[in-house]
Amino acid sequence: MTVLLDELIRSLEIWLKLIKDKKPNVNPNLDPVLLVPGIAGSILNSVDENGAQERIWVRFLGADREFRNKLWSMFNPSTGETLSLDRNSKIVVPEDRYGLYAIDCLDPDLIVGRDFVCYFHAMIVEMLKWGFEEGKTLFGFGYDFRQSNRLQATMDRFAARLESVYSASGGKKITIISHSMGGLLVKCFMSLHSNIFEKYVKNWIAIAAPFRGAPGYITTSLLNGMSFVEGWEQNFFISKWSMQQLLIECPSIYELMACPNFDWQCHPLLEIWKEKHDSNGNPKVMLESYKPAEAIYIMKEALSSNTVNYNGVDVTVPFNLDILKWANETQKVLSSAKVPTQCKFYNIYGTSNDTPHSVCYGSEQTPITDLHQILPLKGKYVCVDGDGTVPVESAKADGLNAEARVGVPGEHRGIICDRHVFRILKHWLKAGDLDPFYNPLNDYVILPTAFEIEKKLHLQEDIQGGGGLPKVVVTSLKEEWEIIPKDYDSIQDEEDIQGVTTSENEAPLLKASLSVSHVGLKEVKQNHVELRGGGGGALSVVCTSTATAMAN
Repeated sequence: MTVLLDELIRSLEIWLKLIKDKKPNVNPNLDPVLLVPGIAGSILNSVDENGAQERIWVRFLGADREFRNKLWSMFNPSTGETLSLDRNSKIVVPEDRYGLYAIDCLDPDLIVGRDFVCYFHAMIVEMLKWGFEEGKTLFGFGYDFRQSNRLQATMDRFAARLESVYSASGGKKITIISHSMGGLLVKCFMSLHSNIFEKYVKNWIAIAAPFRGAPGYITTSLLNGMSFVEGWEQNFFISKWSMQQLLIECPSIYELMACPNFDWQCHPLLEIWKEKHDSNGNPKVMLESYKPAEAIYIMKEALSSNTVNYNGVDVTVPFNLDILKWANETQKVLSSAKVPTQCKFYNIYGTSNDTPHSVCYGSEQTPITDLHQILPLKGKYVCVDGDGTVPVESAKADGLNAEARVGVPGEHRGIICDRHVFRILKHWLKAGDLDPFYNPLNDYVILPTAFEIEKKLHLQEDIQGGGGLPKVVVTSLKEEWEIIPKDYDSIQDEEDIQGVTTSENEAPLLKASLSVSHVGLKEVKQNHVELRGGGGGALSVVCTSTATAMAN
């Protein structure tokens, strides 16, 4: 028995080794790609005077304590840099795996719940399957996300990374894929160093970039803090209050505030239910609303007495007007950016999620009497469409000459793991097997891939306790699309339709059939959708539905 067990273990070890050693095929002809993360998307290490390194972001053991000791900082208006309060250490970004290590899994030591701390991991794995190779055609750029997106030290590092990627790939121009605030960093670089950008960059794909800010999310982050986990797990991570004290001194956060000069279709507001007294001393409750420029006074007053204790010393941490001034200059840099003539820009943004836009404190029943009362409160959001963090209006308003802007139903962090986004990227990167008929612009409108979904039935007992049969469970779902020319009726008996071309005024009819079968229902429904293309890209939609009765 022992011999058989040893042989089984040995066989498993060999099998696991084979799996581990299996490498995807490498395509040396691919253009190099550089991944740029957003805020909080890079590993940050603290290096002491002896050169010893310790990961500070992200970690779970002693996370809040080390975060306060090593990452809390103060802004230096003369240099534009925010400097750690701990003068005996400095913050660095690890460069292992050609920059990919710092943006892959943010806590490599974590085993349980590892998905939560994975950043670009899924995209890196997917791109390796497409034929990319680390250090040859796939690279990363992590950075200290506390700093301004236009800090000269960061710009210098980014220029050096572009040059090194260009050299390592044999002189091929680069495609940059940025996520979230990484888009602002790339745009700042493109504005300040357009000649270098044009020399090394072929394409830039921005995903979920807050080009005009993330108003609701940033307002509450500055006033109430930010939490990356909810519930009891907060006890093992960084508290909202600790995060708030860091963010108040981060130029990058102020650069994510609502752009004050942008012509918003829906203005982001800071609203407060206030209690005031009339000339007779009678209390009166009013709802006051403030646009982005007007809200600065409210935030300044609310944080005027904010202090932290660092190593036994009380440090005042108010709303920082010096950082706001710096951020306003950053907005000017961003607004002057232009895509070089030899480069192409693409914008992917998230949709279909309630996204904080305006925020309200207090209520008619419990009004605010002192602005300092705002800090411990939880604001009530007024939401718009977006990815849950960045509104669609902000993400679409890149102000650049874009080759394409594609909205994808997805959440801010999850969008860089989304299969549809992978398909779009694969198409734009010209990686893997190319589909000549695929167009990312209508991926979610008229050309979905044919698919089938089957779900296992979960038996449920009915109200009478009879049990056994499920009530309403979808067992299969089929969807197919095809291009049908105008003279479809005359050729519909032909076996195949190939080589269909249309002029601008003779757009094809796109017809779909969606069938859903149910168990436990008395009828089967079948829906048909027709999208008729017209001149100028106009579409008309015709929907029909039929129902077939079923026996009990």
